[in-house]
Amino acid sequence: MSQPTNRRDFLVTTASAAAVVATGSLVACGGSSSVAASEFKYGVASGDPLTDRVVLWAHAKVPNSTASVNLTWQISADDKFAVLVNSGKLTTTADSSFTTKVDATGLTAGNMYFYRFIDEAGVVSPVGITRTLPAAGVASVKFAVFSCALYSEGYFNAYDAAAKSDAQYAVHLGDYLYEYGSDPVKFGNKDAVTLGRVIVPANDMVSLDDYRNRYALYRSDVNLQALHAKMPWITVWDDHEFANNAYVTGAENHITATQGDWTTRKNIAARAYHEWMPIRTPDASNLLKIYRRFDFGNLFSLHMVDTRIEGRDQQYDNFGDADGGIARYVTGLTTGTDASRKMISTTQQNWLAAGMAASTATWQVLGNQDIMARMWFPASVLKAQAAAGANPTAATVQAVQTAITDYLTAKATRAAAGAGALTPTQAGLLNPSVNPRLPYNLDAWDGYPSNREAVLQTAKAQGKKLVALSGDSHNAWFTNLTTLAGEKVGVEFATSSVTAPGFESAGLGGLAGSLDGSVLTAQLGNAAIGAGLGLIDDLNYSDTNRRGYLQMTITAAEVKGEFVFVSTVKSKTYTAAVGKTITVPASGVVKYA
Repeated sequence: MSQPTNRRDFLVTTASAAAVVATGSLVACGGSSSVAASEFKYGVASGDPLTDRVVLWAHAKVPNSTASVNLTWQISADDKFAVLVNSGKLTTTADSSFTTKVDATGLTAGNMYFYRFIDEAGVVSPVGITRTLPAAGVASVKFAVFSCALYSEGYFNAYDAAAKSDAQYAVHLGDYLYEYGSDPVKFGNKDAVTLGRVIVPANDMVSLDDYRNRYALYRSDVNLQALHAKMPWITVWDDHEFANNAYVTGAENHITATQGDWTTRKNIAARAYHEWMPIRTPDASNLLKIYRRFDFGNLFSLHMVDTRIEGRDQQYDNFGDADGGIARYVTGLTTGTDASRKMISTTQQNWLAAGMAASTATWQVLGNQDIMARMWFPASVLKAQAAAGANPTAATVQAVQTAITDYLTAKATRAAAGAGALTPTQAGLLNPSVNPRLPYNLDAWDGYPSNREAVLQTAKAQGKKLVALSGDSHNAWFTNLTTLAGEKVGVEFATSSVTAPGFESAGLGGLAGSLDGSVLTAQLGNAAIGAGLGLIDDLNYSDTNRRGYLQMTITAAEVKGEFVFVSTVKSKTYTAAVGKTITVPASGVVKYA
């Protein structure tokens, strides 16, 4: 689909109050001219829907003033607000960065609503559209999944495309924003000046004002505003809402000597998040607790977990080891000392297990930040890559390709003719005892194998149909979720990023076919698709080039994921198209289209 001229024409077609939506600054009848008019610069938003309520969010401020702003909020089943379902009063203040939220109650399950805010001067906010969670008899639910929106890297075309889709809800899995400053050498800033996407403040986010100003910059984006106004969001943070590769007691991108105490920074970041996001705070006394659950009728329970801030131990690869932490990982896994290391705390793990056990829904869905599947590469390939990285000559680079080809050829031979057709060398390549499989990203669940195993074994013991939704990697993946013994207990859909660059930025954009085995279709035909014949045994599909989002449709019979990609993030003119559709039936064979 091509980008329309007017990014908000979806609201024009659904609300007769289109002029209010477009300007956000009309004065209603009866407004007082003696009261200073405020501005709704950052639009409106809704989130955390339940069957009878939804959180409504606004930012209202009088220009060049720190005065509080009194607002009336309204929610209605019709776009003319002729009959209000609920309404009330609230106030924005400097203490909350002039943001405000209300839990609008008294709603009906599965219904769409219109909402708005009006200040005492009669200034009317843009009109937002929201909906409640469906009742038990719902037949189908469709939602869009996002991750990793780096403002300086490009335009939020993925948000714009999703706003034009028929998605009913948005699920954001973290990295809603990034903490880095505007220094051109920092991640994602190479094209910022050319694109007019220079980050403010210029420094990394550290203070409360830093975080607030960065949220304000992001929320000034018209595509992001439009998507917030179109549907309710369910969100969870990842690391960049705090600092890169964060964990409970620190972060890779936190330097105490120059950036102060980590706990202070962490609490500041959490405060700003709760101010600017349309989230129902689970525990007002503990803003660092964010995991929560949403039941979409009897179709699926969505468990939004926090794998980043709440319980994560320091990553193996954050210790500065020369091998990137691989030796620590191997020792921990083989000796059992890894069992005490956590990606999520025991408290959260028990909450998740109890929630899945209590759920009577067909599917159990994890809203999860990091790749959960075992993304294990053969050591033969990793060794060649390490040599090429240390000494990138024509010979070492060719050795990497040879290692990949040899491994894939062995897999293709076994698939076509059986293990008896393998040469001794090929048999060795496919024998994990001879050629071990090792993870490439110890910041993901791969760095916490015992904790992951506990979650997967729980789902297995409960007999649940498990689907993980994941982000963080910037690329698109569909994988099997398998135990350490290799037993499949679920699947994972991992969305590409909104803008943040992925494998292609490291010259690895052409690696997808080797990773998922689709490069073997020339030899094996469609039998190579989804058969685990690539470098990564559990990987069935990957895209290592494109940006976009994931559209999910869930029924009792199946879960369908459509990987939607935009043609560019470097221009406001773009097209969007489905790159791959993967359907997971409640029983039967996964389909790829």
